[in-house]
Amino acid sequence: MSSESSAVKNPDEVEKNSSQLDDGYDEKLGLESIDAANGDEALQLVGIEAKEHFSEEYNRKLRRKLDLIIPPIAAAVYFTQYLDKTSLNYASIMGFPISGQHYNLVSMAFYLGYLVWEFPTVYISQKLRLAKYLGGNIVVWGALLMLQASTDNFGAFFALRFLLGMCESCVAPCLILIISMFYKKDEQATRISWFYVMNGLTQVFGGFVAYGISYYDGHLIPAYKIVYLLLGGLAIVVGILVLIWLPDSPVHARMLTKEERIAALERVRNDQGGTENKTLKKEQITEALTDVRTWLIVLSTVLTSIPNGALSNFSNIIIKGFGYTSKQTLILATPGGLVGSIMVIFCGWYSDKKGERMLPIVVALVPTIVGAAIMIGLSGAKYKGVLLFASYLTPTFGSALSTIYAYNASNTSGHTKKVTINAMTMATFSVGNIIGTEIFQPQDAPGYIPGKTAIMVILIVQIGVSFLLRWVNVRLNKQRKQKLAEETARRGWTDADVQRERERHAFADLTDKQNLFFVYTA
Repeated sequence: MSSESSAVKNPDEVEKNSSQLDDGYDEKLGLESIDAANGDEALQLVGIEAKEHFSEEYNRKLRRKLDLIIPPIAAAVYFTQYLDKTSLNYASIMGFPISGQHYNLVSMAFYLGYLVWEFPTVYISQKLRLAKYLGGNIVVWGALLMLQASTDNFGAFFALRFLLGMCESCVAPCLILIISMFYKKDEQATRISWFYVMNGLTQVFGGFVAYGISYYDGHLIPAYKIVYLLLGGLAIVVGILVLIWLPDSPVHARMLTKEERIAALERVRNDQGGTENKTLKKEQITEALTDVRTWLIVLSTVLTSIPNGALSNFSNIIIKGFGYTSKQTLILATPGGLVGSIMVIFCGWYSDKKGERMLPIVVALVPTIVGAAIMIGLSGAKYKGVLLFASYLTPTFGSALSTIYAYNASNTSGHTKKVTINAMTMATFSVGNIIGTEIFQPQDAPGYIPGKTAIMVILIVQIGVSFLLRWVNVRLNKQRKQKLAEETARRGWTDADVQRERERHAFADLTDKQNLFFVYTA
């Protein structure tokens, strides 16, 4: 037997027995009660205190099983989303009928929809089965993408891109929550990087597909419409895959046995991150809004999203401006995706290995700043090789947002607070991208020097914000460690008492500020 316990009780027995144990233990130590009825869904399977203990070997096998299911499906979702989101970038040099300021507005429409629907979508997802809600949205956005092949009208494109943004706004918050429920803090950044790396790989894949389609003579339908039909169909397939196989939470993971579901919960108990709670708690929303760290993350997201909004829609146009043809541009843009992918994987690994979140962001931003500086300082056809190299440096900044996702997963507790901060992060992601779509103005072509200068300055500011946020978290951990030591001495706790209290707080749906045992990842 892998676990060291008696047979698993039904949820009512677990809650009843846990509450009885809880009351006795509270009386012994004089602690306020942990309300099991108000806690996470996890308490349907496990008690307030750990009753089941699993070997390291068992947990490694379980993690491998999770790794074969969750990250690959999440990667497929992100692969599809990024292709769909940047389909406009490929269409722009394949006969797309919208240009000039109207092109900027169509590009912006996606992020307007994203912004408008971000808060409603995360609170709706809290009430529903997470993966099922995500899968349904993917199927709908696939249909919307295919509909873009049915028009050449500015108004229709704007409306369809707006609706596409609404549907895609749930992707990152849902995937972050699923990763945080199934994986420990020192595993989360790596797993998030495994799906976020698709942003770079889709740039490679999409470039080659668009290059092949560009040889089509368009005698039946324009080439850009083929892109929309192919990518929309792919999204529908991925949405069906998510509906069938992606688990909503450890409690509802059908691909796991009951024992494995319990082990999955016990594996993450000590991290104090909690799992899922269907009750919307206003006090947790208030705490999220009054936490200074929330606003530093919001600022970080805006600063790193402005370059994303600019470059995800204009990178091909910029490279073409160096003096390359449209076909050459589609191929020459692909190495930038590989560079960005390598940086995402490295930052995810380093972040978990060293227990850092902010330093990997700094590492990711420096090459982009250097690349932007080169493109500002040099111009003309005689430098196009150097400028192309500089453009390959710029995608490294993309891993900053991946690390921000990991930061949110590791540094927030209380389910309503989690979804609120995720919503604020993604809403400001859309704000940054909206601003970014206006960074490169038609009158600045082909050099776009003002836009490149803005990107360089913005990312330099973000380096300072990253160090400030790291300092705040380190300081909070020192204060919390001191307070825990004081409580331990005052109450006369043994090491076993401290561990028991840590277990009791894990699934109580407490916020990181309320939970004395929560440790921030700097």
